Amino acid sequence: MDLLGNPLYSIENYPKGKKVYLFLAADYGNLGDVALTVAHIRFFNQHFPQYHVVEIIIRNVIAGLQFAKANIQPGDIVSVIGGGNMGTLYPGLEMFRQIIVETFPKNKIVSFPQSTSFSNDETGRKALKKSISAYSKHKNLILVAREKMSFEFMKKHFKRNQVLITPDIAFSLDQTQPKFQRNGVTVSLRRDIEKNLSDSESALIQSFLQENFKEIQHYDTNINRSYLSSEEKTAELHKIWDSYKRSELVITDRLHGMIFCYITDTPCIAFLNSYHKIESSYDWIPFAKSIILVKNCTLDNLSKALETIQNQGHLSHYKSMESLFQPLIEAIEEKAI
Repeated sequence: MDLLGNPLYSIENYPKGKKVYLFLAADYGNLGDVALTVAHIRFFNQHFPQYHVVEIIIRNVIAGLQFAKANIQPGDIVSVIGGGNMGTLYPGLEMFRQIIVETFPKNKIVSFPQSTSFSNDETGRKALKKSISAYSKHKNLILVAREKMSFEFMKKHFKRNQVLITPDIAFSLDQTQPKFQRNGVTVSLRRDIEKNLSDSESALIQSFLQENFKEIQHYDTNINRSYLSSEEKTAELHKIWDSYKRSELVITDRLHGMIFCYITDTPCIAFLNSYHKIESSYDWIPFAKSIILVKNCTLDNLSKALETIQNQGHLSHYKSMESLFQPLIEAIEEKAI
């Protein structure tokens, strides 16, 4: 249950017992963030069914903070959605993260798998110092990195906090079934501040695809919609997953575009975004021979990547990552039950 349909924030509307207050949940059109929210809730429902999840969406975060602060009990858990918003790239979300940590000093807080993005300048250094100050004061804050570079960064700078590493939580969403006949290519490329491909590289990709595929569709993981209900979020996720499963190939520079390809067993050519999260996250799936990371967008590299994928035939690349989340499960279990 989320707070979207509960404007009065009445605790009587929630079942009795232990609760997880889940902050910064997505109800907007970034389907990567929506998948993180869905996977986050699924994780607690599967591994900690004795906790009821209270979902607090981003646009209700202030009211949600007031609601949680008034009703939280000593055994309850506070959790924050994972993603790539720890740092200066999205300063408003980093500010919310710090406020959440400071508001609940006596409860276990779990920040789900994150990538860090503090800029290497005076602004970044000041922001990092502020984050260290806020997080270090909390005695039971678990910070989870979703790739090695962020893990090393957290271990170096957040020395007073427990730091773990697991894959992005969306990797836990097995969507390999049902299978469909595949035709054509789907393009999911960024048009925002994380875009790394130049206009000429984007044009090269488009020309390459026109030479090699009869059917080309553009389906970004950001659908530019807001105020999605729980039913709409589920429906939109399955729409893009089914679209990928009907594609011979997906071209993407979005991390969750690549992850969606992994969990749907879809061949993929992935490109870098503006910082390390795709390249570093790719380290979780080197065995997935039909998902290829192209660091330099050239015609030769595109041709080689497509040839490698086509030579794989219909071999499955999907392997469950459930065991890799065990450190997170164990950290939550400590003194929480």
